[in-house]
Amino acid sequence: MSRTLYDKLVDAHKVCDLPDGDMLIYVDFHIMNEYTSPQAFSGLDTKRLGVWRPKAHLAVVDHVNATRSKEPHDAASKVLIDNLEANCIKHDIAFYGLGDRRQGIEHVVVPEQGLVVPGMLIACGDSHTTTYGAFGALGFGIGTSEVEHVLATQTLRYKRMKTMRVNIGGETAPGVTAKDIIMKVVQVVGAGGANGYAVEFAGSAIRGLDIAGRMTVCNMAVELGARAALIAVDEITEAALTGHPHTGQFTFKGESWVSDPEAVFDEEFTISGADIEPLITWGTSPDQSVPITANVPSALDYVSPKAKAALERSLHYMGLTEGQSAQSIKIDTAFIGSCTNSRIEDLREAAKILEGRKVAEGVEAIVVPGSAMTRIKAEAEGLRGIFETAGFEWRPEAGCSMCLAMNDDIAMDGERVASSTNRNFEGRQGRGARTHLMSPAMVAAAAVTGHLTDVRDFK
Repeated sequence: MSRTLYDKLVDAHKVCDLPDGDMLIYVDFHIMNEYTSPQAFSGLDTKRLGVWRPKAHLAVVDHVNATRSKEPHDAASKVLIDNLEANCIKHDIAFYGLGDRRQGIEHVVVPEQGLVVPGMLIACGDSHTTTYGAFGALGFGIGTSEVEHVLATQTLRYKRMKTMRVNIGGETAPGVTAKDIIMKVVQVVGAGGANGYAVEFAGSAIRGLDIAGRMTVCNMAVELGARAALIAVDEITEAALTGHPHTGQFTFKGESWVSDPEAVFDEEFTISGADIEPLITWGTSPDQSVPITANVPSALDYVSPKAKAALERSLHYMGLTEGQSAQSIKIDTAFIGSCTNSRIEDLREAAKILEGRKVAEGVEAIVVPGSAMTRIKAEAEGLRGIFETAGFEWRPEAGCSMCLAMNDDIAMDGERVASSTNRNFEGRQGRGARTHLMSPAMVAAAAVTGHLTDVRDFK
C-alpha cells in the first residue's frame, strides 16, 4: 500500500491504538524551554514521578532571556531560568543555559548540534517545532500537560491528521528566498487553511533550497494552521547531517523517508515558482501579504463584508491607507532574528546587502544571531563587522528577542518594524507595535532606505 511520508513517520512511532480512535506514539526526542516547562515539572513533583528517559530530552533558555547580556533582564525571568536549570539537574536532563556555547533558540540549536535526523519524531512546547520537517522528521508543538506526559512516559496521545501536499514547481527568480516561498504559500492557502493537516512541501523550487531554506519553509507552515510540515529526504538532507557535535547519536534505517510515488494526499495545491516575488505583509495576519512591487489592498479587492471588515481593522491597526504603495511604507526599526531566520545563512544574505552601505538615519537596526555557535561562526567570517559598520546593533546573546516581546526587546506603541520573524499579529512584538514580515535580505534593504524596499534593486 502506497503511503505518504507523514504516514510512514506516524506508523514508525505508533505504540498502540487507543479505544477512542487516537493512538499512543513514541517520542524520540523532546525539547523544552524556560517558558513552557515549569508547570510540567511541578506536575511530576505532585505525582511523585520521575523522567523516564532523561537522555531523550534537552532544555534550552531562549524565550525570556535578555540578548544584551548574560544576566536575566528582570526577576521573573531569572526565576524561570533558574527553575529550569534546577529541574534539569534534578532529573539529569541536558541544559543549555546562559553563557553555554551551545545555548540559543531551540529550533536553531537542535539542527546545529546534529540532534535531528530523518525518521525522528520530535516534540516541543513550541508551535514552530514543525521546523524539523526539513530533515524528513515529524516535529510538532505540544501543550504543558503533554510536556508532563512525555517527560514521564516518552509517549503522547496522538490523532492522525489529514495530508496536504503543496507543490512549488519551476524555478524562482533571483532575489526570491525561502521566506518568500512560504509567505506565498500562506497567502494562497490562507492562515488556518491547513488546520488539521500535515503538509508536505514538494516540487523543484523546494528541492532547490538548501537546508536552512527548507527549515524556514517548514517553520512557517504553522501559519497555515498545519501541525506538521515535511520535505522528502534527498542528498541535500543527507549532506546536512554530518559534522555536528552529536552526529550519529540518532539513526533511523530501514525506511525510505519520502512519499511513495502513488501516495494519495487529501488535498493538493500547486504554485509556480516563477510567480513568486519578494513579499511583505501589510496587515496583522501572515496571509495578508503583497509583492514589494504592489500596493496595499483596497475594499475594491474584496467581495465579502467579512473580508472588507478584516481589511479595515488591519489597515487601522497598521496605520496604512487603501491602495498605498508598499514601498512608501517607512519603518522605525529593522529586526533580523527568530527561529525562522537567524541562522548563519540568513546573516550572510543580509550582510551582502549591507556591505558598503549605511542604515538610514532614524532607523534602529538590530540583529540577534540564533545561537552562540552561530554568533561565533558569523564573527569568524567577519559578518559582525559588516553589520556594525552599517549601523546594526549586534546582540551578543542568542534568544527569541523581538519576535514575541517576552523579554526586554519590545517595540513601542505605533513603532513600525521590518522583521524577519514569523508572526505579525496585533501586539506580537509589543503593545501597538506594527510588524511587516519579510526575508532577512529585505529587512536589510529596508534598514538602508528607511522604507520597505525591493531587495532586487540592490543587486
